[in-house]
Amino acid sequence: MLDFFKEMALYNRWANQRLYEQAATLSPVVYRTDYKAPFTSIHGTLNHLLAVDRLWLYRLTGKGTPPKKLDEMMYDDFSSLRTARQGEDERIIWYVDGLTTAALAKDFAYRDMDGDPQHQLLQLLIGHFFNHQTHHRGQIHQMINQAINKAIPLDFIYYLQEKQAAQDCFTCKPKSQKMA
Repeated sequence: MLDFFKEMALYNRWANQRLYEQAATLSPVVYRTDYKAPFTSIHGTLNHLLAVDRLWLYRLTGKGTPPKKLDEMMYDDFSSLRTARQGEDERIIWYVDGLTTAALAKDFAYRDMDGDPQHQLLQLLIGHFFNHQTHHRGQIHQMINQAINKAIPLDFIYYLQEKQAAQDCFTCKPKSQKMA
């Protein structure tokens, strides 16, 4: 599971970069439209993802400032939100890189948004953490597709293929030039 979670942290960063690159091309109207989604708009859902990632990283590390509610508007402007997202993705990679197999197998206690004590195996919480991100990126993907009918693919397999192509290209030797 540890290697998988490390890969998921890298995939999370990749998917968020692609999603934000596409969101940057949208008109303000499309970006802020109420799509009748749980967090209303693309902007609202991106904020939710950041808020929940900060909440979980706070629970897991004790560092940072957690949101007070799940729909907290962390940043009202796209540029600040994007910068914060990039920083949070690096924090996620840092956190996962520090995990051990032994830690993943342990029970982890935390408090939910109502302050009630909860606990789960850490590996299940980390699984939830990445699943939650994928779920809401899918909602944003649908909103973009609804608006402009050409949302970019964010599937894990595309990340793996892109990574493999980059590794193949890095390790391959250039083909020799034919002599004229």
